[in-house]
Amino acid sequence: MPEPQPTRILLADDHALVRRGLRLILDGEPDLTVVAEAGDGAEAIKLARANRPDLAILDIAMPRLTGLQAARELSGQLPDLRTLILTMYDNEQYFFEALKAGACGYVLKSVADRDLVEACRAAVRDEPFVYPGAVNALIRNFLQTSASSEDTRSKALTIREEEILKLVAEGLTSQAIADMLVISVKTVERHRANMLQKLGLRDRLELTRYAIRVGLIEP
Repeated sequence: MPEPQPTRILLADDHALVRRGLRLILDGEPDLTVVAEAGDGAEAIKLARANRPDLAILDIAMPRLTGLQAARELSGQLPDLRTLILTMYDNEQYFFEALKAGACGYVLKSVADRDLVEACRAAVRDEPFVYPGAVNALIRNFLQTSASSEDTRSKALTIREEEILKLVAEGLTSQAIADMLVISVKTVERHRANMLQKLGLRDRLELTRYAIRVGLIEP
């Protein structure tokens, strides 16, 4: 059986020294490989189109186009490309803007040696990566949502959908959920698509946030 191919990564940061250090971290892992480097957001978009990587790691503050601007562009042009935002800013506003831009994770440069590899692997699994300090921001955001509104929306889900929602929010893959509930992966995916439509949500991260708000899982 052939070995799985490593995740192909585009690395974008306007500081060559930072890119060199990050590349050493990533290329040191057998399942990750950097295939292109960019010094600004516009170059990142160009290289992403040319190289078709699996994952783009974008510094939030770059010339020409910022990481957030590049993430928005790439989300529209290459919907299968996953993105991580890399930043020195432990800032709630930037964190939520990153999520809105389509990023599946937000990694602080100060702890990149600890978190970056884990964030890359989470992104490949189509799972969100949230650094510990952002959890408080998410909780505050949840608490601002009207309880009555959430109660109304939660009633729209069937018992099976709530069951699957809980497992999705706990980080289980579609295959793991299918095995646990003795249903097909296609059935799991259909339920997840129905939940997204019913609740007006976009992705797995928003489903997780919703599950916490309505008490299906603990934050």
